[in-house]
Amino acid sequence: MRSDTPGGGRRLDEVLERTIRDIDIPPRPAIIDRICHEMRQDQPNFKYIGEQISADVSLAAALIKTVNSPYFGFRRRCRSVHEALLMLGLDATSRAIAAISLREAFPGSAHYERFWQASAQIAALSGWLAQLVRKSGLRADDAYTYGLFRDCGIVILLRRFPDYMATLDRANHEAERAFTDIEVEVLPTNHSVVGSLLAQNWWLPEEICLAIRYHHDRDAIEQFESGLPAASRYLVAASQTAEHILQQVTGGSHTEEWHKLGSSSQRLLGLDDSALGDLYDRGAALIASNS
Repeated sequence: MRSDTPGGGRRLDEVLERTIRDIDIPPRPAIIDRICHEMRQDQPNFKYIGEQISADVSLAAALIKTVNSPYFGFRRRCRSVHEALLMLGLDATSRAIAAISLREAFPGSAHYERFWQASAQIAALSGWLAQLVRKSGLRADDAYTYGLFRDCGIVILLRRFPDYMATLDRANHEAERAFTDIEVEVLPTNHSVVGSLLAQNWWLPEEICLAIRYHHDRDAIEQFESGLPAASRYLVAASQTAEHILQQVTGGSHTEEWHKLGSSSQRLLGLDDSALGDLYDRGAALIASNS
């Protein structure tokens, strides 16, 4: 594989540092800094973090709603920010806050309503699939977070480059070459790199950052010796399968990615064609319940 792959020894934040300085990557929310600061303390102050989150009423409500979502699998209902912190811990809370904050980080994000809706549906389906396939190292809450962040680089590039929509259309209809190869013909970067840099800057776990970085790289996903961690490969497979189910159920937003990555995704998740077919109806019910 190339020298910038996980096994190549180069850190993600060095991959295209020279070429993305003028790309408007949203800054990390301050609340994530405060949580991560407490995580480094010998005795983290949960009360202080709870007060910081509670000061933002919409953030507090969204966190409680997230904790009560089916992807965490808690049997009792969370009723306060303090309970959310105790139930999740600071690490998972930081990821949940990042997921909640993602859309708000993009001014005028209503312009990309269809994109955000599709990302939310893929995230929901990804978390659901993670619970079904039960692969070691594949957590439902990680799959959900990854599904939200996987393509966030697309919105950044749409805002930064006026002609990117045409490039995106070409990449979506490319049946053989990697999606990102089409992007780098026109741009100094691609949405996978940009999205992984945002995720890294927002202090998401390394396996999520790497999964974003390589989610269009067939060799990285398919080959064990690629150096991509198993957890990252499972995340890619779950979200790719989730996107395929969404496309089958809704009939919209068709791309060629399942043609390129579907067989690898099925193998990693242990889904034969019959099992995959059974997921279409169940997936449709999940999408309907979350609409």
